[in-house]
Amino acid sequence: MALSVPFIVINLALIFYSIGVWSERISGSLKVWHTVFFWLGLVCDTWGTGLMFDMAGGMTYDIHGLSGVLAIVLMFVHAIWATIVLIKKDEAMIKNFHKFSVAVWFIWLIPYFSPMALRMIER
Repeated sequence: MALSVPFIVINLALIFYSIGVWSERISGSLKVWHTVFFWLGLVCDTWGTGLMFDMAGGMTYDIHGLSGVLAIVLMFVHAIWATIVLIKKDEAMIKNFHKFSVAVWFIWLIPYFSPMALRMIER
């Protein structure tokens, strides 16, 4: 496997998840296509994380590893909840869902940027 594949997949996760979260926030209500992007982001993040585990020889129990697991769990809960909200057609939740989305997105950024931040601190 090329070294760049995990990085490409993780960056696709950022792109897909950001499109879903911020387009939902800007539109002011949850739509099916936003949820599709949440799921695409989750799939790419999980896939990319698995590839990274293979490269690193397993999980690291530092801020990056622990926040990464938390982020994937939250992304999964987020995607499931969005799906349920849309199935139930709960108008109040459809209008307010973006609050949860943005919170999960910010938490997801911790494992995304932590390797870069940790490298800068080490130098």
